[in-house]
Amino acid sequence: MKRAVPWLIGAALALTAGAISINIPGDEVYRAPFLIQGSGEEHSVSSRTLNAMTLDASFADRVTVTDADWHADGNWLVVTIAASAPQTEIDARIRLATLVIGERVFQSSERPGNSITEADLRVGIDTEGMLAFELPPDVQTGDGEVRLTTSFATPVLDDVVVLPMSLDDLPRVQNVDLATPTLAAR
Repeated sequence: MKRAVPWLIGAALALTAGAISINIPGDEVYRAPFLIQGSGEEHSVSSRTLNAMTLDASFADRVTVTDADWHADGNWLVVTIAASAPQTEIDARIRLATLVIGERVFQSSERPGNSITEADLRVGIDTEGMLAFELPPDVQTGDGEVRLTTSFATPVLDDVVVLPMSLDDLPRVQNVDLATPTLAAR
């Protein structure tokens, strides 16, 4: 029996070490962005690098840009955003805008060229502009989040503004003309 005790203790320690190593989170948890979320009633979200709010949203069968003589048909979600810089105008721009619906992530389209992601943001003055998300035909309902960041890629240990929205109640229109981002004093 005395010979078996060290083997049993060793096996228990090996199992414990294996269980601990399986449950240790990966590096992505330690480098993940901080999601700054708005509530259902709160349409404005402020973070260290960005102030933003959703002004309007609708589905469209076609999006157009009148100045560029460009259009595209499909299942489009067009979201109008008001955004500003909280502290400094240096590099103040929405660089990445994504729509998250469940496990699916869609990046805002760069094809129209009239996106709010093209606009410089100002301190204390909102820039109003649109984001167009080209979605598969089956995406028309559910709860989603528009995520905005001032980083080019998914930020590491930085904040991401999250604007929740319900897709169930959004109207569907035939066409949306994507307007050029403009400054809007409130």
